[in-house]
Amino acid sequence: MANTWTRQELEEAYQRWFATINRAGSGEGSWRDFLELFTDDVIYHEQMAGELKGKEGIWAWAEPSLATFPGSHTESFPEYWHVIDETNGTIVARLDNVMSDPGDGGRFGAPHISVLTYAGDGKFSQQRDVYDVTSFLDLIKAWGRRAMELGTFDDEQRAWFAQVYPETVPD
Repeated sequence: MANTWTRQELEEAYQRWFATINRAGSGEGSWRDFLELFTDDVIYHEQMAGELKGKEGIWAWAEPSLATFPGSHTESFPEYWHVIDETNGTIVARLDNVMSDPGDGGRFGAPHISVLTYAGDGKFSQQRDVYDVTSFLDLIKAWGRRAMELGTFDDEQRAWFAQVYPETVPD
């Protein structure tokens, strides 16, 4: 069966997805809104979490991951570019994951690629996120070091760093 969507429909669905993730990251929206962009049987491939099935499968990962540090400090996802494969209903985007300002106006970000498979009616049936895990871990460490230097490190961040990177937390 041939796809029946137009390039405009794909672009509008992508722009809705892009706006939703940025609203959720900034705190102006909810990550629950993100789930509404997908079909009920969505498959989400998150590089470290693996294959997540269905909206509730995504939520079971997203809620704890994005509500606590470091996920809770990812506040925006600026776009470098996106391309649309109209024939297959695939959209590929290169974005940055940008953490909140540690207190000096600094920008800490790391790139990732999202591949979206369109299902029609404004919804996606699949998302795959691809990124360099080491770059993300280095980003978090650099952000933490800077926040510690500035004295903007809170108790939640200190506890996370003490568990994950104990060598970085001063006594």
